Amino acid sequence: MNKTSFGKGLQDGISIGLGYFAVSFTFGIMAIQSGLTAWQAVLISLTNLTSAGQFAGIGIIAAGGSLWEMALTQLVINLRYCLMSFSLSQKLEKGVSNGHRLAVAFGVTDEIFGVSASQEGRISPWYNYGVMCVAIPGWTLGTLAGAVSGSLLPDFLVSALSVAIYGMFLAVIIPPAKKNRAVLGVVIGAMAVSTLFAVVPVLNKVSTGFVIIITTLLVAGLAAHFCPVEEKETEEKEAAN
Repeated sequence: MNKTSFGKGLQDGISIGLGYFAVSFTFGIMAIQSGLTAWQAVLISLTNLTSAGQFAGIGIIAAGGSLWEMALTQLVINLRYCLMSFSLSQKLEKGVSNGHRLAVAFGVTDEIFGVSASQEGRISPWYNYGVMCVAIPGWTLGTLAGAVSGSLLPDFLVSALSVAIYGMFLAVIIPPAKKNRAVLGVVIGAMAVSTLFAVVPVLNKVSTGFVIIITTLLVAGLAAHFCPVEEKETEEKEAAN
């Protein structure tokens, strides 16, 4: 069972790893431009795996910011991963130890959470390990490649690589949205709320990290209220799997 789950995770993680390689390539370039060495950039990617947090972090490093500024910025930007980890812990199969839960939480990203949450029924932590075994090396090796050779590429190509993650995320959310109207509603609702925060004069002053958290709580809360998953339906899916 663990071997099957791990293999499925590896398969589902390929597209994520490829997308991460392209995006972290840009991070590697920016890290070198900010005064970091290639190995410092690689270490950051290997131990953090947080795209927005890492890009914000090297900006603070380049500006000579304090550790308190760094800590607060990372807390705000990455707090959404706590919400994702809480949600994902409820989807893991019963009897999973705290050690496995902590290991799964370490590898939670927007995309890894997306593919994990879209699986039918409960999932094994080995599924996440499979995804992580492709995604983390993709992110880390992309950083290394960008740090070593990014300066050789033209600016337009570097800019194109930076938007690859959006195409990858669309590939994660579109299939489940086509199968489930509730998921489609959540996607549309999240887009609508995010747009409000981007265009409304007062709301557009809210930081990106808090926008993600507020949008997640609001849209997910409404979805849970209006489109609850019946306990009986969940048990039937688990039994079928």
